[in-house]
Amino acid sequence: MNQALRDARVKTTCPYCGVGCGVVATRHANGEVSVEGDPDHPANLGRLCSKGTALGDTVGLDGRLLEPHVDGAPATWDEALSLIASRFAQTVAEHGPDSVALYVSGQILTEDYYVANKWLKGFVGTANIDTNSRLCMASSVAGHKRAFGTDTVPGTYDDLDLADLVVLTGSNLAWCHPVLFQRLLATRQARAGTERPLTLVVIDPRRTVTAEAADIHLPIRAETDIALFGGLLKHLAEADVFDHAYVAAHVSGLEDALSAVAPLDVDTVATTTGVDTALVHRFYRLFAATQKSVTVYSQGVNQSAHGVDKVNQIINVHLATGRIGRPGMGPFSITGQPNAMGGREVGGLANQLAAHLEITNPAHRAVVAQQWGAPRLAEKPGLKAVDLFDAVADGRIKAIWIMATNPVVSLPDADQVKAALAACPFVVVSDVEAATDTVRYAHVALPALAWGEKDGTVTNSERRISRQRAFLPAPGAARADWWQIAEVAKRMGHGKAFDYAGPHAILAEYARLTGAAAALGPIDLDLTDFIDIPRERYDRLEPVQWPAPASGPSGGRFFANGGFFTPDRKARMVAVSAPASRSDATTFTLNTGRVRDQWHTMTRTGRSAKLSAHMAEPFVELHPDDATRLGLTAADLAEVESAHGRAVLRVVVQDRQRPGAAFAPMHWTGETAAAGRVNALVTPKTDPISGQPASKSARVTVRRFEAAVHGFALTRRRPVTQGLPYFAVGKTDTGYRLEFADAATPTDPVAFAARLFGVDQATVGLDWVTLIDARSGRARIAARLNGRIEGIVYLDRAPVAVARAFAVQLFDDPASSKLDALLAGRAGSGDHDPGRTVCACLGVGVNAITGAITRGHATVAGVGAATGAGTHCGSCRSEIARLIDDATAPQSV
Repeated sequence: MNQALRDARVKTTCPYCGVGCGVVATRHANGEVSVEGDPDHPANLGRLCSKGTALGDTVGLDGRLLEPHVDGAPATWDEALSLIASRFAQTVAEHGPDSVALYVSGQILTEDYYVANKWLKGFVGTANIDTNSRLCMASSVAGHKRAFGTDTVPGTYDDLDLADLVVLTGSNLAWCHPVLFQRLLATRQARAGTERPLTLVVIDPRRTVTAEAADIHLPIRAETDIALFGGLLKHLAEADVFDHAYVAAHVSGLEDALSAVAPLDVDTVATTTGVDTALVHRFYRLFAATQKSVTVYSQGVNQSAHGVDKVNQIINVHLATGRIGRPGMGPFSITGQPNAMGGREVGGLANQLAAHLEITNPAHRAVVAQQWGAPRLAEKPGLKAVDLFDAVADGRIKAIWIMATNPVVSLPDADQVKAALAACPFVVVSDVEAATDTVRYAHVALPALAWGEKDGTVTNSERRISRQRAFLPAPGAARADWWQIAEVAKRMGHGKAFDYAGPHAILAEYARLTGAAAALGPIDLDLTDFIDIPRERYDRLEPVQWPAPASGPSGGRFFANGGFFTPDRKARMVAVSAPASRSDATTFTLNTGRVRDQWHTMTRTGRSAKLSAHMAEPFVELHPDDATRLGLTAADLAEVESAHGRAVLRVVVQDRQRPGAAFAPMHWTGETAAAGRVNALVTPKTDPISGQPASKSARVTVRRFEAAVHGFALTRRRPVTQGLPYFAVGKTDTGYRLEFADAATPTDPVAFAARLFGVDQATVGLDWVTLIDARSGRARIAARLNGRIEGIVYLDRAPVAVARAFAVQLFDDPASSKLDALLAGRAGSGDHDPGRTVCACLGVGVNAITGAITRGHATVAGVGAATGAGTHCGSCRSEIARLIDDATAPQSV
């Protein structure tokens, strides 16, 4: 057994966002797993967010894919792998190498990524391998390469502590990268009242919890970032705060970049962005006056048809002022996935080779081919994600292998992706889950290792390589992703090139490639310290930032003294013009994104009851004026439709939303909701350079979804939801919670409940308790089996008014016999109703928090001391602050 599995406490890395937090996992004698932050890891220094804190809830084997399946039937590994090898070989022989493809994920490890790219690009002979990271940071990659010559992130997380101004644009950091956000707030608090206060500016169309914590919030219209930063560049020129010496020595393209922004005076910027002129002036003057400035950007910048230009306009500002590569200065791309950076390093994108080498450069190809011994290295870029699935749809790609991702949910125009896979002659899916929207279309399904079972490395947003270590045994027949690829390669006749002793041997080979790449000229990505790394050192490997040379210090910043990776070693400022703005009063601009406690398509976080409690349904957020105009109120259901698809979502009414805009999270799937796949609405329009989809600007219509009956249910087993036009299902500690609606009122409510609960009405020992008011349409129906409540359903003609957290608390408590209170759906005298969950880490509800505020705790710290809320990961502190503000605001008379 691996040494890590014998240790009680194992240091590993969180599998969620690109912060790359260190985790200490403990496997207890009863099989349970607990996690805590690693205080020694430089990315998080012991802090975890709610998702990381709940990792122990997600490692169970319920619903796991534990053996290979061929055409839905169990198979041996040899049968499955031999079939894959023969079908891929046959397809290539008959239709050429570009008729096959791989679609991988920022969830796989660097070693997995490396082997997959080596096999397809070097031995199959096609570059049709792309990654779901295309959806999150491809525009940053392209912007970096246009400006720097390579995909290099110049700075480090320490710059957030050292800056005097941090600008967050297109980033809801508080929810999407909570550990970095809490670090930022702690730094600001520590420096408050000093000579060097830290100022936080947030640029976002929504007043998110991040924006509410900002010193300045600029609520720009969607897709006007280029105008805002272009106007900033023009203002900086007029204020004469450019670093002329730095530009002269290290930068080209300044005059063209300035010419492109000449029309962008402050009034024009204000009109274009919809931001008050005085507020634009304030931001511009602040940036001009503050040398130590960091601009952090994420999906709101990248996920755009103009994403690369947005990135380059941000970089232009930092190049012109010389604010790059020095402590507390620089543009900073924050990735969405734990190994988006590691995938970029090894050529995970269809237009790259490993070690930051270019597939279109013959000298680069020669180095890679020689190092790999590749017989047929691809010579041209492959298809990027959206184009790749278009090729599946039209039959150009006839065999595809999908690893660790769920494109039927996550890609834009998701219904088209579903149809493409349904028609594809041969689909392979490697996953940990037996039932996902994508696995459903697999001819061959392969059981992969999950977090806690995998062994390898990941690279976070600041270029820091960390180990993911196994602390659980491989369940069933599950195997590593790299092993699956290598075994297929062996069956296709390439055994010698894929005969790895373990992941350490893969890293060693990759490190040798970075060393060979150095012969072509200066490189950023140097991992030569890991050449021939033995297993023992690999097992002990501590977090290290690249470059990691064989001699000399590792890590650090890039470009303080120039040294860019272009032919003349100068950075390129790119002339960027703001696109024409558009308006359409008949539709909404749909902004998609994440919620605090969920991750991607919820195959992991959806296993945790505590993470499902904060926001249990897919929703659409609308401004009050828009809701009123549409005749919608909070908790109604709305049908949201675009030219590509439709969704049915719960209505949330918030004035933090811009009029004419809507927001919906992208987590819900066909497994967890009837019509919650929000990416089905998103246009497949992409940035022409990066190929990244424009996931935040679809045009949609919104209208009421008419339902005859609404319901809420709690069940011991997964509820039966077939035929319901609206449902959303989530976990509780002892079963499931279900929100639903139907077009027709049940004629037999008890029979309806029995079907929902998945029980036979005639079961011996089963009895029913009912409260039915046919006139009002309200009903409460509970089923007890041998004294234990198997399920309860609440029905009404309007959205059900039930204290959900209270009902879940009673249902999950095995000692509870308060059936009357459960049927009532609200707390009685002496009962405690926690209310909607605010603090997922400690399970603190809104009623406890508002109670503490009423008792005089008027600060976040005071509420934390009284209730515990906000004292663990801190992700809920902004929400607590909002509750305090709402409770203490002067009331109108």
